[in-house]
Amino acid sequence: MAFMLVRSKVRDFKTWKPAYDAHLPARNDAGLTEKYLLRNADDANEIVILFEAQDLNRAKTFAASADLRERMQESGVVDKPDIYFLDR
Repeated sequence: MAFMLVRSKVRDFKTWKPAYDAHLPARNDAGLTEKYLLRNADDANEIVILFEAQDLNRAKTFAASADLRERMQESGVVDKPDIYFLDR
């Protein structure tokens, strides 16, 4: 089983979340299934998302895609996300 973990800051969670939800088809195409979407208890605009990944190569391709970068910028991501690819 493989996972992709993403940590990022957004300008405003309430604005970011609908844009994130709208990108679900692209995540599905990449073989990613959201397991947890968490917010920092001390900063509600810092998010951590854990995805189960069907294939780490597909997950890495998705994470490096221009489409994802554009969506992040449009939705209000304000930092360079930390992305980890995990296997057990």
